[in-house]
Amino acid sequence: MMALTQIVRPGAPMVYGGFTSNVDMRTGSPAFGTPEYVKAALVTGQLARRYGLPHRSSNVTGSAVVDAQAAYESQMSIWGSVMGGASLLYQGAGWLEGGLTASFEKLILDAEMLQQIAEVLVPFPVDDAELGLDAIAEVGPGGHFFGSAHTLERFETAFYQPMLSDWRNFETWQEDGERTATQRANRIWKQLLAEYVPPPLQPAAAEALDAFVDRRKREIARDATAW
Repeated sequence: MMALTQIVRPGAPMVYGGFTSNVDMRTGSPAFGTPEYVKAALVTGQLARRYGLPHRSSNVTGSAVVDAQAAYESQMSIWGSVMGGASLLYQGAGWLEGGLTASFEKLILDAEMLQQIAEVLVPFPVDDAELGLDAIAEVGPGGHFFGSAHTLERFETAFYQPMLSDWRNFETWQEDGERTATQRANRIWKQLLAEYVPPPLQPAAAEALDAFVDRRKREIARDATAW
């Protein structure tokens, strides 16, 4: 495809990507988020660097539902993309059933994983404030840091704050409805949708878009009838 593109339009910008994985040898169905998929993502990244091109990879899973399989297969594929040096993560969130379906709950789950991995990739500073040697000396042996000035200045921003994970103990979680991660994701996307405020759009642009949609609907219906 790169060669054909350059023949048609020399110098056209390209992004190199692969979508290689193994299959389930029992059924022939494609398998995603597997160790083989991760290896393929790493090799694709090496080839992209050899060609001097940006690398595109994907977040994929073969699971049909938002469950543990969907989480660990997507986590595997994301790490394959990261370690392969991907410039663009395509199909980054919401993918299910080998790409045959998409899910709002999976979108939230993927967003959580992507945010966590993005946080892992942020370099941590090493300076006097971060090392906190003065705070260690102030607290001393046998003390705790929860009430120290160093902690109070940083407790809201020191660590990643999840939007989906529930870190409460079992009893508290149980008393609050025993909601699984999938159920919590369902509540999150519905809340986001309810609170969504569309960005402002000029009336003339909105009218033009509505007219375009109406025209294309008529044309598609006419072409379908003609066929």
